[in-house]
Amino acid sequence: MPTRVRAIDLPKVQDERGNLTFVENDQIPFEIRRVYWIYDVPGGQKRGGHAFREQREMIISLSGSFDVVVNDGSTEESFELNRSYYGLYVPNMLWRHMENFSTNAVALVLSSTLYNADDYIHDFGLFKEIIR
Repeated sequence: MPTRVRAIDLPKVQDERGNLTFVENDQIPFEIRRVYWIYDVPGGQKRGGHAFREQREMIISLSGSFDVVVNDGSTEESFELNRSYYGLYVPNMLWRHMENFSTNAVALVLSSTLYNADDYIHDFGLFKEIIR
């Protein structure tokens, strides 16, 4: 498994009215600075395809399923997300993309930083050079 990627279990409160899950800053290894979601992804499309210099993320499937593929420059691993009560922590300086979105899938992403276009590394070759 690429270093430092891990699943994080979130609280699941169940009762006859339905389930409730929540995220608080002390449950994840960073302070949440930004939240965004990805949805209505057409069949066969991928999202991501980059690394971040600084940003760390926790990715949660709020609805449906999808795979998060993470690469540390030498090892690649795929994680299926299909439950809204756990998330995948993806630290900075790992290449990632998301694929295999089911119909009506919604990916919630909790981010450690505000949006910064300069934080993105979009070229895999450059990414591999930087991590050497």
